[in-house]
Amino acid sequence: MIEDAQPCYILYRFDTKNETGGYDWLLIFWSPDESPVRQKMLYASTKSTLKQDFGSGQIKEEIHATVPTDATLHGFEIHKRAVKAPAPLTSAEEERKEQAKYDLPSQCEISVTTRTQTLSGVAFPLLSDAESSVHKLIKRKYNYVQFRIDLQEETINLVQSGEVTLKQLPSMIPTDGARYHLFNFRHQHEGNMIDSIVFIYSMPGYSLPIKERMLYSSCKGPLLENLQQLGLTIDKKLEIDSGSELTEDFLLEELHPSKQAVADRPKFDKPKGPPNRGAKRITKPVAPAQS
Repeated sequence: MIEDAQPCYILYRFDTKNETGGYDWLLIFWSPDESPVRQKMLYASTKSTLKQDFGSGQIKEEIHATVPTDATLHGFEIHKRAVKAPAPLTSAEEERKEQAKYDLPSQCEISVTTRTQTLSGVAFPLLSDAESSVHKLIKRKYNYVQFRIDLQEETINLVQSGEVTLKQLPSMIPTDGARYHLFNFRHQHEGNMIDSIVFIYSMPGYSLPIKERMLYSSCKGPLLENLQQLGLTIDKKLEIDSGSELTEDFLLEELHPSKQAVADRPKFDKPKGPPNRGAKRITKPVAPAQS
Protein backbone atom coordinates (compact mmCIF):
# COMPACT_ATOMS: atom_id res chain seq x y z
CA MET A 1 0.00 0.00 0.00
CA ILE A 2 2.97 2.36 0.42
CA GLU A 3 5.80 3.32 -1.91
CA ASP A 4 9.35 3.57 -0.65
CA ALA A 5 9.97 7.25 -1.38
CA GLN A 6 6.45 8.61 -1.92
CA PRO A 7 4.65 10.31 1.01
CA CYS A 8 0.95 9.56 1.39
CA TYR A 9 -1.97 9.52 3.82
CA ILE A 10 -3.62 6.26 4.93
CA LEU A 11 -6.97 6.18 6.72
CA TYR A 12 -7.81 2.99 8.62
CA ARG A 13 -11.23 2.45 10.22
CA PHE A 14 -11.53 1.04 13.75
CA ASP A 15 -14.52 -1.05 14.85
CA THR A 16 -15.23 1.38 17.69
CA LYS A 17 -17.61 4.31 17.32
CA ASN A 18 -17.45 7.83 18.69
CA GLU A 19 -20.11 9.85 20.53
CA THR A 20 -21.75 10.92 17.27
CA GLY A 21 -22.27 7.31 16.19
CA GLY A 22 -19.60 7.42 13.49
CA TYR A 23 -16.63 5.09 13.34
CA ASP A 24 -13.22 6.01 14.80
CA TRP A 25 -10.38 6.30 12.31
CA LEU A 26 -6.59 6.02 12.35
CA LEU A 27 -4.63 8.49 10.21
CA ILE A 28 -1.19 7.32 9.11
CA PHE A 29 1.03 10.00 7.60
CA TRP A 30 3.65 8.07 5.60
CA SER A 31 6.70 10.29 5.03
CA PRO A 32 9.90 8.25 4.54
CA ASP A 33 13.24 9.95 5.17
CA GLU A 34 14.40 9.37 1.59
CA SER A 35 11.45 11.28 0.12
CA PRO A 36 12.23 14.57 -1.65
CA VAL A 37 12.13 17.47 0.77
CA ARG A 38 9.59 19.32 -1.35
CA GLN A 39 7.21 16.33 -1.25
CA LYS A 40 7.52 15.96 2.53
CA MET A 41 6.85 19.66 3.09
CA LEU A 42 3.83 19.59 0.77
CA TYR A 43 2.21 16.64 2.55
CA ALA A 44 3.00 18.02 6.00
CA SER A 45 1.43 21.38 5.20
CA THR A 46 -1.78 19.83 3.78
CA LYS A 47 -2.39 17.32 6.60
CA SER A 48 -4.50 19.75 8.63
CA THR A 49 -6.65 20.47 5.56
CA LEU A 50 -7.24 16.74 5.04
CA LYS A 51 -8.27 16.31 8.68
CA GLN A 52 -10.63 19.26 8.51
CA ASP A 53 -12.30 18.02 5.31
CA PHE A 54 -12.56 14.44 6.58
CA GLY A 55 -13.72 15.49 10.03
CA SER A 56 -11.23 15.95 12.85
CA GLY A 57 -13.67 14.42 15.33
CA GLN A 58 -13.60 11.15 13.40
CA ILE A 59 -9.81 10.72 13.70
CA LYS A 60 -9.00 9.06 17.02
CA GLU A 61 -5.32 8.25 16.48
CA GLU A 62 -2.45 9.58 14.36
CA ILE A 63 0.87 8.01 13.42
CA HIS A 64 3.78 9.68 11.66
CA ALA A 65 5.52 6.78 9.89
CA THR A 66 9.03 7.10 8.47
CA VAL A 67 9.88 3.38 8.11
CA PRO A 68 7.53 0.58 6.96
CA THR A 69 7.36 -1.03 10.43
CA ASP A 70 5.81 2.18 11.80
CA ALA A 71 2.72 1.51 9.66
CA THR A 72 2.16 -2.03 10.98
CA LEU A 73 0.11 -3.36 13.91
CA HIS A 74 3.32 -3.72 15.91
CA GLY A 75 4.22 -0.12 15.13
CA PHE A 76 0.76 1.00 16.25
CA GLU A 77 1.17 -0.88 19.56
CA ILE A 78 4.53 0.82 20.15
CA HIS A 79 2.89 4.16 19.39
CA LYS A 80 0.15 3.47 21.97
CA ARG A 81 2.69 2.61 24.67
CA ALA A 82 4.69 5.74 23.91
CA VAL A 83 1.59 7.93 24.22
CA LYS A 84 0.78 6.48 27.64
CA ALA A 85 4.37 6.72 28.92
CA PRO A 86 5.38 9.80 30.94
CA ALA A 87 7.39 12.44 29.14
CA PRO A 88 11.17 11.90 29.43
CA LEU A 89 12.91 13.99 32.08
CA THR A 90 15.54 16.52 31.20
CA SER A 91 19.00 16.17 32.74
CA ALA A 92 18.20 18.92 35.25
CA GLU A 93 14.90 17.25 36.20
CA GLU A 94 16.64 13.90 36.70
CA GLU A 95 19.18 15.54 39.03
CA ARG A 96 16.43 17.24 41.06
CA LYS A 97 14.53 13.95 41.30
CA GLU A 98 17.62 12.08 42.48
CA GLN A 99 18.54 14.86 44.91
CA ALA A 100 15.05 14.78 46.46
CA LYS A 101 15.64 11.20 47.59
CA TYR A 102 18.39 12.36 49.90
CA ASP A 103 17.11 15.74 51.06
CA LEU A 104 14.06 14.65 53.08
CA PRO A 105 14.36 13.76 56.79
CA SER A 106 14.61 10.03 57.44
CA GLN A 107 12.24 8.24 59.80
CA CYS A 108 14.36 5.10 59.99
CA GLU A 109 16.06 3.77 63.11
CA ILE A 110 19.67 4.84 63.51
CA SER A 111 22.66 2.63 64.28
CA VAL A 112 26.38 2.82 63.62
CA THR A 113 25.89 0.98 60.33
CA THR A 114 22.89 2.83 58.92
CA ARG A 115 22.69 6.07 57.05
CA THR A 116 21.00 9.10 58.55
CA GLN A 117 19.65 12.17 56.80
CA THR A 118 20.31 15.63 58.17
CA LEU A 119 19.52 19.17 57.11
CA SER A 120 22.95 19.34 55.45
CA GLY A 121 22.70 16.07 53.51
CA VAL A 122 23.04 12.31 53.90
CA ALA A 123 25.28 10.91 56.63
CA PHE A 124 26.68 7.56 55.55
CA PRO A 125 28.67 5.83 58.32
CA LEU A 126 32.45 5.61 58.20
CA LEU A 127 33.64 2.01 58.41
CA SER A 128 36.00 1.15 61.26
CA ASP A 129 39.16 1.08 59.12
CA ALA A 130 38.22 4.49 57.71
CA GLU A 131 37.84 5.92 61.22
CA SER A 132 41.14 4.35 62.25
CA SER A 133 42.89 6.02 59.32
CA VAL A 134 41.58 9.42 60.47
CA HIS A 135 43.03 8.90 63.96
CA LYS A 136 46.38 7.91 62.44
CA LEU A 137 46.31 11.05 60.29
CA ILE A 138 45.67 13.14 63.41
CA LYS A 139 48.69 11.47 65.09
CA ARG A 140 50.79 12.24 61.97
CA LYS A 141 51.52 8.56 61.32
CA TYR A 142 50.92 9.35 57.65
CA ASN A 143 49.75 12.34 55.63
CA TYR A 144 47.16 11.06 53.14
CA VAL A 145 43.79 9.27 53.32
CA GLN A 146 41.30 8.55 50.52
CA PHE A 147 37.63 7.58 50.93
CA ARG A 148 34.93 6.41 48.54
CA ILE A 149 31.19 5.80 48.89
CA ASP A 150 29.94 2.23 48.55
CA LEU A 151 26.72 2.92 46.64
CA GLN A 152 25.27 -0.52 47.38
CA GLU A 153 26.05 -0.69 51.11
CA GLU A 154 25.64 3.09 51.64
CA THR A 155 28.84 3.38 53.65
CA ILE A 156 32.02 5.45 53.38
CA ASN A 157 34.99 3.13 52.88
CA LEU A 158 38.73 3.55 53.10
CA VAL A 159 40.45 3.28 49.71
CA GLN A 160 44.05 3.89 50.73
CA SER A 161 46.23 5.73 53.21
CA GLY A 162 49.93 6.39 53.66
CA GLU A 163 52.71 8.85 52.93
CA VAL A 164 52.28 10.82 49.69
CA THR A 165 54.53 13.58 48.42
CA LEU A 166 53.11 16.75 46.94
CA LYS A 167 54.47 15.64 43.57
CA GLN A 168 52.59 12.33 43.85
CA LEU A 169 49.32 13.90 45.05
CA PRO A 170 47.83 14.69 41.58
CA SER A 171 48.20 11.04 40.54
CA MET A 172 46.10 9.97 43.54
CA ILE A 173 43.00 11.66 42.07
CA PRO A 174 41.06 9.08 39.98
CA THR A 175 39.56 10.06 36.64
CA ASP A 176 36.77 7.46 36.65
CA GLY A 177 35.05 8.17 39.96
CA ALA A 178 34.48 10.68 42.74
CA ARG A 179 36.50 10.56 45.98
CA TYR A 180 37.10 12.35 49.26
CA HIS A 181 40.73 13.00 50.25
CA LEU A 182 42.55 14.23 53.35
CA PHE A 183 46.06 15.59 52.86
CA ASN A 184 48.43 17.01 55.46
CA PHE A 185 50.19 19.75 53.51
CA ARG A 186 53.47 20.52 55.30
CA HIS A 187 54.90 23.80 54.08
CA GLN A 188 56.71 26.97 55.07
CA HIS A 189 54.90 30.27 55.45
CA GLU A 190 56.52 33.48 56.65
CA GLY A 191 59.49 31.53 57.98
CA ASN A 192 57.42 28.99 59.93
CA MET A 193 56.87 25.29 59.20
CA ILE A 194 53.11 24.62 59.13
CA ASP A 195 50.98 21.48 58.88
CA SER A 196 47.61 22.18 57.20
CA ILE A 197 44.94 19.49 56.81
CA VAL A 198 43.24 19.92 53.42
CA PHE A 199 39.95 18.19 52.60
CA ILE A 200 39.64 17.54 48.86
CA TYR A 201 36.41 16.54 47.12
CA SER A 202 37.26 15.33 43.61
CA MET A 203 34.54 14.91 40.98
CA PRO A 204 35.72 14.23 37.40
CA GLY A 205 33.19 16.35 35.51
CA TYR A 206 29.70 15.23 34.53
CA SER A 207 30.59 11.84 33.04
CA LEU A 208 29.51 9.98 36.19
CA PRO A 209 25.94 8.75 36.80
CA ILE A 210 23.60 11.31 38.34
CA LYS A 211 23.04 9.20 41.47
CA GLU A 212 26.78 9.04 42.19
CA ARG A 213 27.22 12.79 41.72
CA MET A 214 24.25 13.56 43.96
CA LEU A 215 25.35 11.17 46.71
CA TYR A 216 28.89 12.53 46.89
CA SER A 217 27.55 16.07 47.00
CA SER A 218 24.97 15.23 49.69
CA CYS A 219 27.39 13.23 51.86
CA LYS A 220 30.15 15.83 51.91
CA GLY A 221 28.70 18.08 54.64
CA PRO A 222 27.84 15.29 57.12
CA LEU A 223 31.24 13.65 56.48
CA LEU A 224 33.03 16.90 57.37
CA GLU A 225 30.99 17.09 60.59
CA ASN A 226 31.91 13.49 61.38
CA LEU A 227 35.61 14.15 60.80
CA GLN A 228 35.52 17.14 63.14
CA GLN A 229 33.78 15.02 65.81
CA LEU A 230 36.65 12.53 65.50
CA GLY A 231 39.02 15.35 66.46
CA LEU A 232 40.31 16.34 63.03
CA THR A 233 40.76 20.05 62.37
CA ILE A 234 40.36 20.86 58.68
CA ASP A 235 42.17 24.00 57.56
CA LYS A 236 40.89 24.15 53.97
CA LYS A 237 38.14 22.53 51.91
CA LEU A 238 38.64 22.19 48.14
CA GLU A 239 36.55 20.90 45.25
CA ILE A 240 38.38 19.86 42.08
CA ASP A 241 37.68 17.90 38.91
CA SER A 242 41.26 17.05 38.02
CA GLY A 243 44.39 16.18 39.96
CA SER A 244 46.40 18.58 37.81
CA GLU A 245 44.96 21.44 39.87
CA LEU A 246 46.83 20.31 43.00
CA THR A 247 50.07 22.22 42.62
CA GLU A 248 52.11 23.76 45.44
CA ASP A 249 51.27 27.28 44.26
CA PHE A 250 47.55 26.46 44.21
CA LEU A 251 47.54 25.04 47.75
CA LEU A 252 49.60 27.94 49.11
CA GLU A 253 47.29 30.48 47.51
CA GLU A 254 44.22 28.71 48.90
CA LEU A 255 45.66 28.53 52.42
CA HIS A 256 47.39 31.90 52.46
CA PRO A 257 45.75 34.23 49.91
CA SER A 258 47.99 37.08 48.86
CA LYS A 259 46.97 40.62 49.75
CA GLN A 260 46.52 41.36 46.05
CA ALA A 261 44.16 38.38 45.65
CA VAL A 262 42.10 39.57 48.59
CA ALA A 263 42.03 43.09 47.17
CA ASP A 264 40.89 41.77 43.79
CA ARG A 265 37.83 40.05 45.24
CA PRO A 266 34.60 41.76 44.19
CA LYS A 267 33.18 44.15 46.73
CA PHE A 268 29.47 44.55 47.20
CA ASP A 269 28.72 48.21 47.85
CA LYS A 270 25.42 49.56 49.00
CA PRO A 271 23.37 50.32 45.87
CA LYS A 272 23.02 53.97 45.07
CA GLY A 273 19.64 55.61 44.84
CA PRO A 274 18.08 56.59 41.51
CA PRO A 275 19.70 59.67 39.93
CA ASN A 276 18.05 63.09 39.53
CA ARG A 277 15.65 62.67 42.39
CA GLY A 278 15.73 66.43 42.95
CA ALA A 279 15.91 68.35 46.19
CA LYS A 280 13.93 67.22 49.18
CA ARG A 281 10.56 68.87 49.47
CA ILE A 282 9.85 70.79 52.68
CA THR A 283 6.26 71.01 53.75
CA LYS A 284 5.48 74.03 55.90
CA PRO A 285 2.65 73.83 58.39
CA VAL A 286 -0.36 75.88 57.41
CA ALA A 287 -1.32 78.49 60.03
CA PRO A 288 -4.95 78.24 61.17
CA ALA A 289 -7.22 80.95 59.82
CA GLN A 290 -8.13 83.68 62.33
CA SER A 291 -11.78 84.40 62.73
